[in-house]
Amino acid sequence: MSQPDPHTHTSESTTAQILRIFDSIGLRSTRQRRIIAARLAALAMTGADFSAQELWHELLHDDPRLGRATVYRAVDVLLSEGFLDRISFADGTHRYRACGAAHHHHMTCVRCQRVIEIDACLPPALFAAIATDADFAIEGHSLELFGRCAECRQAEAPDASANV
Repeated sequence: MSQPDPHTHTSESTTAQILRIFDSIGLRSTRQRRIIAARLAALAMTGADFSAQELWHELLHDDPRLGRATVYRAVDVLLSEGFLDRISFADGTHRYRACGAAHHHHMTCVRCQRVIEIDACLPPALFAAIATDADFAIEGHSLELFGRCAECRQAEAPDASANV
């Protein structure tokens, strides 16, 4: 399902968009889902990434009875409907972010866990060759890139003035 870029909308319209996604798969608009939608809309506006566990803990301040399963299910639904992206890290952990519908990938820093969205992708001819070689019908892909960002590389570099 193609979703508009959440960064181009207001928090209220993004909240409404999330609630429409819930409604489209038959999830009622409960108070708890409205709280989840509002918080996710705020995160979408800032481009911040989060874990489902962190989201649940933050939402407990708004509703101490909010079940963890309700939050995790909401995240899973929004991931499957294309509203959220799952960002994997080199250590095997993952986080979520509302990135928008445009095709892109992520680079993550193995030191500070900074996430950078990139528009680069492998050429379609390479996918076609891989599919042919493997006798496989490719229906989608994900490209995960890990390394160290410029700030972390700079922080790790030996101090040149110490050698003087």
